[in-house]
Amino acid sequence: MELDPAGTALVEAARAARLHAHAPFSRFQVGAALLTKEGRVFTGCNVENATYGLTVCAERVAVWKAVSEGYRAFTRVAVVADTAEPTPPCGACRQILWELGGDLEVILANLEAPKALYRMRDLLPHPFDARLLGG
Repeated sequence: MELDPAGTALVEAARAARLHAHAPFSRFQVGAALLTKEGRVFTGCNVENATYGLTVCAERVAVWKAVSEGYRAFTRVAVVADTAEPTPPCGACRQILWELGGDLEVILANLEAPKALYRMRDLLPHPFDARLLGG
């Protein structure tokens, strides 16, 4: 699968972020890179905790970093793991990516190459978001 130069750079940023993962329990290192509409890239890696429930995925770390720096508009996210098949965001990450990023392009890659390309609407076809809260 071929990506444009910006997509390739995003995958490389996610691969590099993966190396910082704190995964002493699962040994499953994941990296993510989130592209803002302004062209800035925020990376994240999974950070595990002994209680497991406090573990945070790479995608959410990237989102938290971007939001904490004042960014609110995103176009793409890349997720990289050392797997043969693409590793999509978990359900919690899909929810956060949808609420804060909308219909982002999602690039899934392993250590060798990009493997799949989705839109968030395909990964989360019936999202719960603010429009359902009424008000």
